[in-house]
Amino acid sequence: MTEPVLGAYGVVKTFGHVRALRHASFEAFPGEVTALVGDNGAGKSTLTKILAGVFGPDEGEVRVDGQPVRLADPHDAKRRGIETVYQDLALAPDLDAAANVFLGREVRRFGFLHNHPEMRRRTATAFKDLGVGLVQDMRAPVAAFSGGQKQSVAIARAAMWATKVILMDEPTAALGVIQTAKVLELVERIRDRGIAVVFISHNLPQVLQVADRIEVLRLGARVARFQRGEADVDRLIAAISGAYANEVGK
Repeated sequence: MTEPVLGAYGVVKTFGHVRALRHASFEAFPGEVTALVGDNGAGKSTLTKILAGVFGPDEGEVRVDGQPVRLADPHDAKRRGIETVYQDLALAPDLDAAANVFLGREVRRFGFLHNHPEMRRRTATAFKDLGVGLVQDMRAPVAAFSGGQKQSVAIARAAMWATKVILMDEPTAALGVIQTAKVLELVERIRDRGIAVVFISHNLPQVLQVADRIEVLRLGARVARFQRGEADVDRLIAAISGAYANEVGK
């Protein structure tokens, strides 16, 4: 088996009297979509933030390419090739698509001026390579975009800079059917480029459609994991609710 490009092992995280993660483990592999599912309060968001460098674990470790690392902050995670698409997208609504894609990584001219034409050219190329092709006016602010267009900009930004992993937190939430289909196609395109995609979602049919493997969290611990074709919606619901576990251990 290929070595996980990103993993968490025996992770514990406590907030006051609340133990959000109880020796949780998780693995994502290059060129695969790994879905992370679980009920509200299962620990998905906390684990995702640890993998993204937002939080540090109280116990356990995070590994990148099999090597233990301490992610000091999200910028450290980015430097290691880990990008995150948050549920709120973290876009600057008054800026255009290129400015959002290069936010914090602006191309400079003469050391201090932003080279907007170069950023727009590179953004248009990245969109074309990913099959996005949805931004007709590269100068329009993203506030004018539809929900699906905004989501595609956020995903394309992550795909442009990620070298190892993209974490996607509910990437199809609040999208219509057509927009959702386009986002799921984009997820598959990114996977096919060899990037590991971590897909966090409550939508189990979408998970089954796009995931190469599925990991289930319950009460802060991993309780089940499935390869593609091993689970259906009923089996996932059973694992999420505690009626089924395949004894993956911690």
